[in-house]
Amino acid sequence: MPVSTLSPPTEPTTAHSPGLACSPLDRFAALDDPSEWDAFGKPHAETPDRWISMVAIDGMRCAACALTLEKVLCAVPGVEQAEVNAASGRARVVWASDQVRPSAWMNAVHRAGYTPLPALEAGNADRRRAEQRRWLWRWLVAGLCMMQVMMYAWPLYTAEPGDISADEVQLLRWASWVLTLPVLLFSCTPFFASALRDLTRGRIGMDVPVALGMAITFAVSSAVTFDAHGLLGDEVYFDSLCMFAFFLLSGRWLEARLKDRTAGSLEALMNRLPETVLRRVDAKGARSSGGVDLEEFERVAVRRLVAGDLIRVLPGEAFPADGTVQLGETSVDEALLTGEASALERGVGSAVIAGSHNLTAPVEVRVERVGTDTRFAQIARLMQQAAVEKPPIAQLADRVARPFLLGVLAAAAFALWFWWPEGPGPALMVATAVLIVTCPCALSLATPAAMLAAAGALARRGVLVRRLSALEALAQVDTIVFDKTGTLTSDSMELASIETRNGVDPHEALAKAAALADQSRHPVSRALVAAALERRPHGAAPAWQAQSVQERAGRGVRGQVAGGDGEAPASLRLGSAVFCDAPASALPDVPGVMPVHLADESGWLASFRLVERLRGDAAVAVDVLRQAGLATEILSGDTAAAARRAGQGAGIDRTRGGCSPQDKLEHLQALQRAGRRVAMVGDGLNDGPVLAAAHVSFALGHALPLAQAQADFVVPGEQLAVVSHTVLLARRTLAVVRQNLIWAAAYNAVGIPLAVAGYMPPWLAGLGMAASSLMVVANAARLSGPAHGNSLTEPN
Repeated sequence: MPVSTLSPPTEPTTAHSPGLACSPLDRFAALDDPSEWDAFGKPHAETPDRWISMVAIDGMRCAACALTLEKVLCAVPGVEQAEVNAASGRARVVWASDQVRPSAWMNAVHRAGYTPLPALEAGNADRRRAEQRRWLWRWLVAGLCMMQVMMYAWPLYTAEPGDISADEVQLLRWASWVLTLPVLLFSCTPFFASALRDLTRGRIGMDVPVALGMAITFAVSSAVTFDAHGLLGDEVYFDSLCMFAFFLLSGRWLEARLKDRTAGSLEALMNRLPETVLRRVDAKGARSSGGVDLEEFERVAVRRLVAGDLIRVLPGEAFPADGTVQLGETSVDEALLTGEASALERGVGSAVIAGSHNLTAPVEVRVERVGTDTRFAQIARLMQQAAVEKPPIAQLADRVARPFLLGVLAAAAFALWFWWPEGPGPALMVATAVLIVTCPCALSLATPAAMLAAAGALARRGVLVRRLSALEALAQVDTIVFDKTGTLTSDSMELASIETRNGVDPHEALAKAAALADQSRHPVSRALVAAALERRPHGAAPAWQAQSVQERAGRGVRGQVAGGDGEAPASLRLGSAVFCDAPASALPDVPGVMPVHLADESGWLASFRLVERLRGDAAVAVDVLRQAGLATEILSGDTAAAARRAGQGAGIDRTRGGCSPQDKLEHLQALQRAGRRVAMVGDGLNDGPVLAAAHVSFALGHALPLAQAQADFVVPGEQLAVVSHTVLLARRTLAVVRQNLIWAAAYNAVGIPLAVAGYMPPWLAGLGMAASSLMVVANAARLSGPAHGNSLTEPN
């Protein structure tokens, strides 16, 4: 996938991005080239002249920032829609390419005081790490200064009257003032810069009350230090200011680290593609029979690859494109892309996907799909979309944030007026405590922090969340409806029984059939080969070999099969009943069973009855859902008997077979009219309408694009157990969201009255504010742990 080389507007032009203008506003002009748009967006599915772009926003601190940016973006002519998520720091912009260019709306973001960056830019992780280091340095400076200021304040708190002279008191105050300056001018710079940006643009962000509180505290303490007999009394609050800054910075630093854990899931996916790859110099020429030497390859940028190129991927490297192995055998890791935890074997003719890792040996791959056409790019787009979307419960918190900030300022003004008769100094400190304690950071982080942590945990298991609101809906479902073919059952089949004519050994008949079947790629042939391999002694060679094999589409295969003992080859046929002259007694009498017949020159020889293979984890997944209190059903286009048989194997009692897509849709709607909240799990072959109509839906396996477009969750792998895991994690996520919202509301309900009543000094207000935000983010981070979601136990 192409990666933009745009440098952030606040940094100088780098050597690897020549030609970009030095002016911050001109640098975005490089993205006006239509060839660059794929790097950070895609065309709208219905209207090609509409584009959906993903950008990272640097400088956002809160929900108020997100709301401001949405208004700024939507005010640009040609921008039709904008969604900004403060927790993930990303924005989704829908714009008309015939009316506006990316530089126009990116410049609008820049003028609002923020830095837009292409969401796929490789340097985002480096910027996050650099930001964490800056927060850490600010925290360290605040901590050191706080300890020294507390040492100077301690004698003033503990000394008896007359123990310390007035000159000594003044000296301690001046020392505290000097030590507070680094805290104010270095450690707290981000808060003042953010507040100044908001105020100069006529808006109120969450750093405004924080900056006002710190400025008032420092101003009052400085005035008392300069004039101990002035109107503001004789109390200084340098220790409270330093403690407040230290606690606030502690929360911000830890919060940044916890957010990085979630953002890292998306970045881990993005950074799986290598920057360069070995490409054959004459990729479209014929390779010599003696192999290809390393010297015939050159290292080129991945974005220069085109379909048809021949590349060499070394052990430890990631595959840069989708393709087919042409030479060599290796093991690959597709865990992050498909959810398959174990290494997979890939040899000549096997497909490999971009983003998977080559583990054991070098292989040569013929490139088939590159850039935005790869499965990797599709997965990345799904994850980007999820990182930007805001669920309804989060939108409610965002709408509350801005009026709440106005209420904070009103409450502080009331506290100042109420306490003014006690003196300007105490009144200002009470107003400061109100400003600090009521910051709604915890409220704005309550929902997105939990949702993004859950989405990151699911991404690590191979589950792609297309809509974060689906987690909220999934937590409330009471019925899970499964498609059968390709969902509860795998694409492969298994041998159920063998029937032979008199005197023929069943194992020998199977070995002969497998020799013919080994020359065919038909799923039935693959099932016979697998069954024969299971019955063969470990390490033993096949007892029969086929030659002169011919395959007739829709009928079967025929050829000469010879044994290893020198026996003359026999002419055998493998396939349908007509092709093999099978008797009526060999035809199936059980629905859902597929017969395959073997015949020799004398006629019918054997019949093999094959059945669909139920996924190995189907019964476990259904049992977990049942224990969680969910009802399960099967809706299948196959026969009722086949659906019933799959239901018995998986532990599902309610089954319906012979359903057309319309029948499935009508049954689902009937369940919904009865008050059921339904989740649909399908593979997408004929499930598009019912996936779209369900309250929440899963597209399992290599689903068709239609199914992926309709589904809320996409499971690229073949593990059905991730459905039950996702349901349980969604329930935990909603429980954590409720916990966070309750905590944020309770904290403000208790903190505001205490601050207005004068029982909460500024340092304690700062501690409570930092602790509330940190608790919300830490509680949400529990969802990203490996153990969460594996248990039926939900948080209280």
